[in-house]
Amino acid sequence: EIDQRSDIYSLGVILYEMVTGRVPFEGETPLGIAMKHKSEIPKDPKEINAQIPDDLNKVILKCMEKDKEKRYQSAGEVRSELENIEKGIPTTERVIPKRKPITSKEITVTFGLKKLLIPALVAVVLIVIALIVWQPWSQKETVPIPSDNPSIAVLPFVDLSPKKDQEYFCDGMTDEIIAKLSRFKGWKVIPRTSMMRYKNTNKDIKQIGQELDVTTILEGSIGKERDDIRVNAKLIRIEDSISLWSDTYEKKLESVFAIQSDVAEKIANALQVELSPEEKERLEKKPTENLEAYNSYLRGRFFWNRRTEEEIKKAIKYFEQAIEKDPNYALAYTGLADSYNMLGSYELLEPNEAYPNARKAALRALDIDNTLGEAHASLARVKHCFDWDWEGAEMEFKRAIDLNPSYATSHSWYGSLLVHSGRFDEALEEAKRAQELDPLSLVVITSLGNKLFYQRQYDKAIEQCKRALAINPDFPWTHYVLARIYVQKSEFEEAIAEAQKAVAFSGGSTEYQSMLGYIYAMNGKIKEAKNILRQLEELEKKKNVPLFNRALIYEALGETDQAFSFLEASFERREFGMLTLKVAPELDSLRSDPRFKVLMEKVGLK
Repeated sequence: EIDQRSDIYSLGVILYEMVTGRVPFEGETPLGIAMKHKSEIPKDPKEINAQIPDDLNKVILKCMEKDKEKRYQSAGEVRSELENIEKGIPTTERVIPKRKPITSKEITVTFGLKKLLIPALVAVVLIVIALIVWQPWSQKETVPIPSDNPSIAVLPFVDLSPKKDQEYFCDGMTDEIIAKLSRFKGWKVIPRTSMMRYKNTNKDIKQIGQELDVTTILEGSIGKERDDIRVNAKLIRIEDSISLWSDTYEKKLESVFAIQSDVAEKIANALQVELSPEEKERLEKKPTENLEAYNSYLRGRFFWNRRTEEEIKKAIKYFEQAIEKDPNYALAYTGLADSYNMLGSYELLEPNEAYPNARKAALRALDIDNTLGEAHASLARVKHCFDWDWEGAEMEFKRAIDLNPSYATSHSWYGSLLVHSGRFDEALEEAKRAQELDPLSLVVITSLGNKLFYQRQYDKAIEQCKRALAINPDFPWTHYVLARIYVQKSEFEEAIAEAQKAVAFSGGSTEYQSMLGYIYAMNGKIKEAKNILRQLEELEKKKNVPLFNRALIYEALGETDQAFSFLEASFERREFGMLTLKVAPELDSLRSDPRFKVLMEKVGLK
C-alpha cells in the first residue's frame, strides 16, 4: 500500500544523494535499479563521506528502511529530527563530499558557503516535506467521484521492459484488468478490441475519452525482468484530466493476480461503484496458482486476438499448454472454447470438429467456475450454431449477460440468435448495446450492419458497414456483407467489386468465393459462376469448403434441385448458413417449395 511513508523513503534517497554525491543504487536498467530499491540495503553514507554527522546519517538510513513500520511514520517526525540536528551541528562542519582541490578564485565563495550549508540542507529538506504534506497527489490516495453513469476505458499497458519483449504480457495485463472490471455491474467498460486500436497512439487522453464516450481512462506501464515486475497505473478523469488514483507496484511475478485485483478494486472505489459480496469474492479469486500456465494462457490470448486461421491454431496450442500445466485453469478452457467457436463460425474447420471441441472446453470451464460469463457465452454459441437448441442457447446467453453485462460479444452473439429467429427489434437492441460497449470493434460494427441486412434495411446497413471501413478499409467480412447488400439492390458492379475485395483481403476465403459466384449468376455471368463452382470443387480436396453458399449459386442459376441437394448436405454438416434460412434474402425464390419448409423445421425454425 502506497502512503506517506513511501514519500519519506523518496526523501531519504534525496538526502543520500545530497550528502554523498551518489545515488544509493545503480544498475543497467530502470527496472533493475527499482528492484534494488525494493530488496537491497544501501551502502552506509558515512562509508562514502566520513564527514557526515552521525545524527544526519541515522536520519537518512531510517528514512530508507525497507520495512515501512521502521521508517519515520510522518513528515512531522522527520522535520522534528532535522530541526534538532540543525540546532546541534556547528556550521563549519563539512557534510558534502570532498571535491578536487579548488582554485584561488573559489576560496572566498567556498568559505562563505560552509557556514550556510547545514541550514540550507535542512531548508531544502523542509521544502520537500512541505510538498509531501500538502500535495494530495503524492499521497496516492483515491479521490472518489460520484457518477450516475460511470464508465472506463483501459489503455493498452506500455512495455517498459529492458528488451521490449513483453508485449504479450502487457496485452494480457490489459485484458485481465478489463475482464475484472467488466464483471462489476453498474458501469460501462470498453472491451479490449476497441482499446487495442489505441496501442502506441499519439492521441491525448481527452480525445480518446470523447471517441469512446467514457468518463475515465486507466493508463499504465509494465517493466518485467525475470521474476520481477514493476506496474504503474493511473486513473484519469476525462473532463479535467485530474488523476483520481495512481499507484506503483514493485513485486515478484507471483503477485501479478493480487496487483490486478487491487487495481480493479481501487478503480471501483474511485468511481464509487459498490461491489457486492459475490463480486468481491470473485475479484480476489486467483485464476491459477501456476505461473507457467498463466504465461501460456497470455500467449494464447495474444494470438487468439489476431483472428487469422494460423494465429487461432497457435492460440489453441498455448491454451492446451496452459491446461496441461494446470488442469483446473477455467480461463484456459474458455480460451480453447472461443478458439474452436471461431474456427467453426469462420468455417475454417468442419462444424463436426469445431463445435464439439468448443462445447467440451466450455463445459469444463463451467465445471470449474460457473460464474464465468464468457464461458456461458461460449456454450450458448455452440447450442445456437451447432445444436440448434434455440431455447437452451437463449438461456445461456441471458446467463452470460447477467454475469458479465459489459461483455460485448455476448450481446452481439445473442443478437445473432434473435435475428435468425426473426425477432428483429430485439436483435437490433442487442447489437446496438454491443456497439455501445465496444464502439471500435470491426466485428461488432459489421455485425450490426449484417443484422440490418437481414431486416432488409439495406441503406442503413450500407451506412453501418461504411463506418467499419472508415476504421479499417481492409476488413474482409465488411466487404462480404456489402457484396450481399448490393446484389439485393441489383447494383451488380458494386457487389462484384466488394466480393472480390472480400476474397482478396481474406486470403482466398472459400465462403467469399462462393458469394462471388452467386453474384455472377445473379448478374447473368453464367460462365464466371460455373468457373467458380469448378474452382471450389478443386479446393474441396485440400480444405473445408462450405456447401451453403454453393447452394445459392445453383439457386441463382435456376438449378433448384441441385440447390436443395446442397442445402440438404449443408444441413447434414450443420453449417452456420443453415441458421439464416428464415431471414436470408438470397433464399426468397425457394421459400414456396415444400422442401424449404421441411428444412426450416429440421433446423428448429418456425
